[in-house]
Amino acid sequence: MEYEELQRAIEAILFAAGERIEISRLAAVLETDPKDVEKATDALADELAFGRRGIRILKLEKGYQMVSSGEMADYITAALETRKPPKLSSSQLEALTIIAYYQPATKAMVEQIRGVDSSYSISALLNKKLIEDAGRLNVPGRPILYRTTPNFLRTFGLSSLDELPEIEKVNFGEPVMVEEDQQTIPEVVGETVTWEENQ
Repeated sequence: MEYEELQRAIEAILFAAGERIEISRLAAVLETDPKDVEKATDALADELAFGRRGIRILKLEKGYQMVSSGEMADYITAALETRKPPKLSSSQLEALTIIAYYQPATKAMVEQIRGVDSSYSISALLNKKLIEDAGRLNVPGRPILYRTTPNFLRTFGLSSLDELPEIEKVNFGEPVMVEEDQQTIPEVVGETVTWEENQ
């Protein structure tokens, strides 16, 4: 086998394998002396490194493996995030769904719909960078508002929130007014509180 053809064959095998291949195995498959395989692979590895290519060939014990360049790690991580979506429990998925559809949403809104404490779920979603702080609601206590992140879109393969399937939403933010002592006092539905004086 000619030297250049040997290098092309080694390159193709290492790329397709995705794991370390023994020199002896390469030699057997290519019907070539192990020393020739080693020489050709070392030269190919040097060529990739010298050219600062996106891939490298590493010599690991008595074998070789093709890997991505460490310099490209940030790009690879960003591009492949959707391949390994974060594992979500059912409670985290419920909380995320509510925030996605009602955003910006508070923890109280999530808990009102779910009917259970959602502190852990929201904390987990923040850690997984699927939601983020979107400011505070202008009511007593100033609760934090949450919204989904670009990472949420990447993880679920969406280009925008418009691609979320339609659902029948619960109406929030519509105060029910109750008359009391010359003043209109709202009973809060959701998170909107508005004080209005009778005129």
